[in-house]
Amino acid sequence: MQRWSALDPTEKSASLQEAGAVLSSGGIVAFPTETVYGLGADARNTAAVEAVFAAKGRPSDNPLIVHISQQNQLQSLVQRVLPMEQQLMDTFWPGPLTLVMPVIDGALSARVTAGLDTVGVRMPDHPIALALITAAACPLAAPSANRSGRPSPTTAAHVADDLAGRIDGIVDGGSAGVGVESTVIQVQEDGHIIILRPGGITREQLLTVADHVELDPALSDVAAETAPRAPGMKYTHYAPKGNMSIVTGDHLNEVAVFMQEQLVMAQERGERTGVLVFDEDETIYDGSLRLTLGSLSRPEEAASRLYGHLRQFDEAEVTFILAQGCAEQGVGLAVMNRLYKAAGGQFIRV
Repeated sequence: MQRWSALDPTEKSASLQEAGAVLSSGGIVAFPTETVYGLGADARNTAAVEAVFAAKGRPSDNPLIVHISQQNQLQSLVQRVLPMEQQLMDTFWPGPLTLVMPVIDGALSARVTAGLDTVGVRMPDHPIALALITAAACPLAAPSANRSGRPSPTTAAHVADDLAGRIDGIVDGGSAGVGVESTVIQVQEDGHIIILRPGGITREQLLTVADHVELDPALSDVAAETAPRAPGMKYTHYAPKGNMSIVTGDHLNEVAVFMQEQLVMAQERGERTGVLVFDEDETIYDGSLRLTLGSLSRPEEAASRLYGHLRQFDEAEVTFILAQGCAEQGVGLAVMNRLYKAAGGQFIRV
């Protein structure tokens, strides 16, 4: 597996050209975006896309997001662009917003769309990602660069931990910024927006452009039986190896007392315990690996730290994890969605 550095200005251009050539010839390469590291393949090349599914161990009915570097690339991928979709692209692209749109028949590998008549497309807000897509001269299907179900990678080291020996290479661009994946939306003919997956663009931000933004009901069901319309809708994702539950309540002191009691009980039965908490409560818990998500008033900190912390629990062989919940507002909605998926829906309200 090759590892190209895009951090050294003297190596960056040559590294991206080499990695782009691997992608254009049918290889699969991990690369940084502003959200997490993605695992890229030519979205038109079925063999390359199948290699992505194989490397990740990803279910075949889970569609992939296609990444482009210029808006005019949409013309060869989707049947039409609604006025509201254009407004959203003009406002939030490049950025962590994926639009699900009707795909042109035959424009992409059927493996990308998982048999659906739509495709999710985004333009990442990361200079390395944009330069790599341009160098590859093709749209890139790029799910997160991790084994399926594992916490998404926010560094090149995370990618190597999961996928060394399974992919052709990694473009090392340092740590990802936002930390959680893009927001996935579908725009209705009347301009209403449905959020299929919360992410780096918040509902509140979308409401600055559209009058009506709602959450898809399937977001609350980790075991939905229907075919997912976007990544992250159906399966347990982002999960650490230990058993994890989310704890919420109206009173922080009651939540803290309950969590400490549960951690002590787990320790008494021989579990190695961990706790994910916010700064406001970080000094309360004893005897556990305690990792902080930042302040409750700044959920963007939790978004940037979450996946790295889940991987730290794995490195410490933690078997029992409790995570403190937060308000589902702003980026907090995406944080709670990822926690819910990571916990397989195990949710305790005190």
